[in-house]
Amino acid sequence: MAYREEFEQGGKGVSMPVMDRQPTHAPEAEQAAKGPGQGAPAQEAAPAKAKSRKKPVIVAVLLAAMAFGGYEGYHWWTDGRFMVSTDDAYVQADITIISAKVSGYVASLAVTNNQHIKAGDLIAKIDEGDYRLALQSAKDKLATQQSAIERIGRQIEASRASVAQAEAQIASAQAGFERAESDYGRQQQLARSDYTSRAALENAKAARDQAEAGVKSAQAAHVAAKANIDVLSAQQNEARRVAAELQTDVDKAERDLSFTEIRAPVDGVIGNKAVEVGTFVQPGARLAALVPLGSVHVDANFKETQLASLRPGQKVKIDVDAFPDADIVGTVESVSPASGAVFSLLPPENATGNFTKIVQRVPVRVAVSPEVAQQGLLRPGLSVQVDVDTRTSAEPQQKTASARP
Repeated sequence: MAYREEFEQGGKGVSMPVMDRQPTHAPEAEQAAKGPGQGAPAQEAAPAKAKSRKKPVIVAVLLAAMAFGGYEGYHWWTDGRFMVSTDDAYVQADITIISAKVSGYVASLAVTNNQHIKAGDLIAKIDEGDYRLALQSAKDKLATQQSAIERIGRQIEASRASVAQAEAQIASAQAGFERAESDYGRQQQLARSDYTSRAALENAKAARDQAEAGVKSAQAAHVAAKANIDVLSAQQNEARRVAAELQTDVDKAERDLSFTEIRAPVDGVIGNKAVEVGTFVQPGARLAALVPLGSVHVDANFKETQLASLRPGQKVKIDVDAFPDADIVGTVESVSPASGAVFSLLPPENATGNFTKIVQRVPVRVAVSPEVAQQGLLRPGLSVQVDVDTRTSAEPQQKTASARP
């Protein structure tokens, strides 16, 4: 346009060579001159090549997904549908709380935390001075009572001798009575013939009466001697009962003395030790906890909707979070008689009017094989996941009876 204007003006102004006046946007003009059909194949080649590469990848992904789905479906059909699982499970043990039975100062401690001990091993010792004195006092009282029993026994022997003496006196009095009775009879015969005096007759009668009284006196002494034996025997029995009570006191004192030595009731590991030497403990005071690692088990809290197929004796696979590589197999031992909510401190009361249905959980006890338990790796409180194989039931499944209206 600038060149045409110069030509129309008659060459006014500075003229420039024609070659220097080339258009500024020549490449664009050339591209436009080529037309729309000549540059498109070069641009479409790249997307086509990308699409051809994506197609095998998509097919491979689909095949992999189908293979994975088939594998999972086969696994579920052969095993998965028979497994009942929960991760609300923990290792438990019948922990024994070691407590004091008698009061006193702790004289010595023979264990520390995390120490393995055997049944009967000494754990702690309480000062035994007062209990030894109490035992000695009880023994002295018992010895005194034993002496009283022996004294009464000697009195019984003396009373038996008195009974024998009374029997002899009875025999002597009876003989004197018979002689006096004969004399009195002869005097009566003589008195009828007037061959004796009245005074002699009266003397014979008095002698007979006196002899008769002597017999009765001897008999009364014999009864008294026998009664004395009975009284002394009763006193001896009473003394023996008192001695038995004192023997009980001695046994109690010995038992209290034995309680000053606190020993392990079972094998286990000491934990949570709560006393030291010099601590004053009262009866029932907690000293430590004894964890029997050799008899651990698993408490799995299954949903109530999972209980229908659970039976004692079924095999259980146990996955412990602390030991992911361990292959542990257990057995369903028992099912709790009630849900955990029933045994809680504040059980729910659904009869108040505000009711929200919540799936309850029921504890199921899983026994661990003795070989695994004896290793001592499972500690109470560890989190586990259990998978129960319902195909391995040791008890026949009972059909649930349905009530019809």
